[in-house]
Amino acid sequence: MDEDVENRAVELDIRGKKRIFDVDDPVLPDWVEEKALESGDFPHKKRLGEEEYLEQLEKLQVELVKVQFWLQATGKRVMALFEGRDAAGKGGAISASSANMNPRLARVVALTKPTEREQGQWYFQRYIAQFPTAGEFVLFDRSWYNRAGVEPVMGFCTPQQYEDFLKQAPQLEKIIAHEGIFFFKFYLDIGREMQLKRFHDRRHDPLKVWKLSSMDIAALTKWGDYSAKRDRMLKETHTDFAPWTVIRANDKRRARLELIRHMLNRMDYDGKDKKVLGTVDEQIIGSGPGFLK
Repeated sequence: MDEDVENRAVELDIRGKKRIFDVDDPVLPDWVEEKALESGDFPHKKRLGEEEYLEQLEKLQVELVKVQFWLQATGKRVMALFEGRDAAGKGGAISASSANMNPRLARVVALTKPTEREQGQWYFQRYIAQFPTAGEFVLFDRSWYNRAGVEPVMGFCTPQQYEDFLKQAPQLEKIIAHEGIFFFKFYLDIGREMQLKRFHDRRHDPLKVWKLSSMDIAALTKWGDYSAKRDRMLKETHTDFAPWTVIRANDKRRARLELIRHMLNRMDYDGKDKKVLGTVDEQIIGSGPGFLK
């Protein structure tokens, strides 16, 4: 547990009311619990049941194994970026996607803070070094889009670096598309009360407490700043060749299923079972900045 998180309470403006949120309080506030699922205009009143979720997930994971055989046979490459606020469910979505694939060929990339040498490189350079080779499926747990969100909000880059990034990212991604890589950009969106609930859950779960950091707490009062950066990122880097897929992720189970289903629908792999893919929940998954309006 990060010591900086201890005894931290913050005042938040939630739905026009001043609220005190103390992550160390063992009791989750009623105003968080009651509004968590519906926050962020989430469309469903109930979470997907576990039994139905696991049944669907297993079938979709079988399809992902088929994709991996297809990648090995054809030499094609897949790359998926997972972005979103802290506690949006990126790690769980990555785990659900890669759980049954060969880890030698399905690789998760979660880069740490850049080294002194990497700080002197072109910003994208250390990410490009992680791009897939023939037959690989690479999943980025956060990506170069750190520079479109957390870095400018928390003051880790200059305004000019931020502006340069928004111009350069589409140029890089056009090259990725030209290379023939299957390229997915996912933004997992959650409501404010849901984020607070997940932070609280992490703080009081001894198996998950390592996921909560002082940076998470510091970000709680910057919800609006993160929203503004998210909106600009989606607007300026959503392109025909590298579109953003936005997922309402208050219900992790629905989010994971729709995310996997989306990737499978976009690839024409051998043995594809379209009946297994089922129908898309268009209330959960959509394309580009317009989906969140």
